[in-house]
Amino acid sequence: MKPEEVSKLSLGIYPTPLERMERLEKRLETGPLYVKREDLCGMGLGGNKVRKLEYLVQEALEQGCTTLLTYGGPQTNHGRLTVAAAVRVGMKSVLILDGERPERMSGNLILDGLMGADLRFVGEVDSEGLDREAYRIRYEQKVQDLTQKVIEEYERRGEKVYVIPVGGSNERGALGYVQMIPELMKQMEEEGLESATLVCGAGSMGTFVGLWLGAAYYHAPIRVAGISINPQTDFTKESVCEYIERAGRAYEMDVDCQPEDLEIYFYTKNAPYAGLGYNVPDPDTMSYIRMMAETEAIFLDPCYTGKVFHGYVDLLQKGKISPRGAIFLHTGGVPGLWAEEHMSALQTMLGGREDSAEERLNRLLADMAREQRELAESMETMKTRGQDRTYRFKEQMGRKLMNSQIYAKLQAYGLGEKGE
Repeated sequence: MKPEEVSKLSLGIYPTPLERMERLEKRLETGPLYVKREDLCGMGLGGNKVRKLEYLVQEALEQGCTTLLTYGGPQTNHGRLTVAAAVRVGMKSVLILDGERPERMSGNLILDGLMGADLRFVGEVDSEGLDREAYRIRYEQKVQDLTQKVIEEYERRGEKVYVIPVGGSNERGALGYVQMIPELMKQMEEEGLESATLVCGAGSMGTFVGLWLGAAYYHAPIRVAGISINPQTDFTKESVCEYIERAGRAYEMDVDCQPEDLEIYFYTKNAPYAGLGYNVPDPDTMSYIRMMAETEAIFLDPCYTGKVFHGYVDLLQKGKISPRGAIFLHTGGVPGLWAEEHMSALQTMLGGREDSAEERLNRLLADMAREQRELAESMETMKTRGQDRTYRFKEQMGRKLMNSQIYAKLQAYGLGEKGE
């Protein structure tokens, strides 16, 4: 079955606008520049996940499911929109979220709760003696165990659970953005654009994969450039190509992908758009959020769109993308501005009522306590095992890493400047 033949629900308001950014053009002295407003698609405060969910929830209903279950960080935009989709079609929803339940709800968690979501938290995982890969395996097992527990619980109540992957990013979910390409091609024609560069986020990769596949499948004059939003991502160009080819085979798209065909800006010194970490406040991202607000009265978020906009502007200024038909894909996420972890950074930037140094320091110490304890325990374990040379090396590297993490968090909480 080809993409245009696959059935889907109608959850969003489409087409979303393609808007000219004339005030930004004056600021940057270039243009014409455009923004594709996926944040204005209607349901649940909007965002890119709605297009994916139209296909995924349709399949859930066809299978007779009554509950949607998905995953993410506490401030997951995908989770919020999955809950919203469940509300729209009369289903229940469960979010399995990373970490411990926060003492104070904020941002997307507030909206999830208002819509009646069942929020389950994975909790912490003992990382003593584990390298990154071993930790990932142990954490994924804990997520799987919790998923199975929840499914069994709901099945005892007579429910049937449909499981959606992180970000709605699988072969079926990617169809949402394969099928956005004809919509954008029509809008480009109306604007007199013969070609375009579409700059989008690259997180769980479903949006990027769908856009790249759609551009190839429909022979669109659209170059897709992805901005990684996580400096610790496990994705590579090779793994993204594999995803593209799986989706292409699943829906009869005769598309060939080679890693060198992909334009994805992973975190490097020369492309630092992903910031300090996933959903970690950083001054650079906040400055680009402010630029968009000041020039276009369009609001971005610190986890995704602020980082992508940073990349968009920087690539324009470096001449890596043409200003003629440079389109920024706004994928939503505005509730993230009201997440607890970003409020202090915004207060500092905007000169609002700041928490006292003592209050900020207490939050910082609580946030870092587990990380410091785990690193110290790991170092002590190696020392007692007599692995002296390895211990000394890892102790030195651990101290450097901890110092950099402490500095990053001090900056995020408005407690430090370079040189202090």
